[in-house]
Amino acid sequence: MKVQRSKLQSLIQFLVRRLTKLEILGLENVPTSGGILITLNHLSYVDSALLFMCPTRQDITALITDKYKKHFAFRWFVESARGIWIDREKADFVAFRQAIEALKGGAALAIAPEGTRSKDGAMQPGKPGAVFLALRAGVPILPLGIWGTENVFSSIARFKRANMFARFGKPYLMPPLDRDNRDEAMRRATDEMMCRIAALVPEEYRGVY
Repeated sequence: MKVQRSKLQSLIQFLVRRLTKLEILGLENVPTSGGILITLNHLSYVDSALLFMCPTRQDITALITDKYKKHFAFRWFVESARGIWIDREKADFVAFRQAIEALKGGAALAIAPEGTRSKDGAMQPGKPGAVFLALRAGVPILPLGIWGTENVFSSIARFKRANMFARFGKPYLMPPLDRDNRDEAMRRATDEMMCRIAALVPEEYRGVY
């Protein structure tokens, strides 16, 4: 059963404030309206809920891998939050089309270019899907670095409040790709996207970047 998005946001905000200590940095970089693609590193199931804590942009949703559909609670959360399911095992053009339409319609849409959660907290090589979305939708990219979310469940188990951090960087536009060497241009654009995220997190989280 779905619930109203506003009620879900209120519930998530209540739980995050009661169970964690969250610090959000760089809010002045978040546009208050208009389509924007938020790119972030991926550490925990909690990352998606963390997006609801942005006070200046309450319409944020995300692309979520469809392997989580089998988990009832997570599926309920994603669908109530109007998330977009994506099959990470293939080029999911249906999900891409939905994401492009949402961005062109003025939505704030988040994606983790790594494609999966990091098992050790360190950033992994990014995949080019986020670059493709930004170019096709023609929207700015807003880098977001997060850390501490990987410790939420272990902290709660010890009756402690986990320290979580989110830092927004400055939005930027992706320049057109070199059509004569598209694959190399996509790789460089993806690396730049990931480096902008890496610059926002502590060094131990940067991994290959």
